[in-house]
Amino acid sequence: MATIQLDTQGFKDRIFNYETEQEWKFKGDKAAIIDFYADWCGPCKAVASVLEELSEQYKDEVVIYKVDTDKEAELSSLFAIQSIPTLLFIPVNGNPMVQKGALPKNILQQVIEERLLQNASTEPGK
Repeated sequence: MATIQLDTQGFKDRIFNYETEQEWKFKGDKAAIIDFYADWCGPCKAVASVLEELSEQYKDEVVIYKVDTDKEAELSSLFAIQSIPTLLFIPVNGNPMVQKGALPKNILQQVIEERLLQNASTEPGK
């Protein structure tokens, strides 16, 4: 599974509708990562290739989205994106975690394993 381009409406439909909900409630059934990027950003391109690899490695457990900050100003301001790349890690249960900067693959894998997947496997009934 490749990374998925996400616009504002897609975010409301798949992740969280901030216009109708007061408190964070993730709509997805798999953990997610949202990559806030821009086409002109060098570090963003480096992160993008790593995220493509991770989207394949974790295809059954994590969905990886991309948000173009130049085209999606509303989403960028909602999460106070001031530097890119910025990654939003969203566990199935719990609040999202924001990380700024280009993280190396081993750190991204560690965050996925420890923050996204461990959380999912401790759900009741799993």
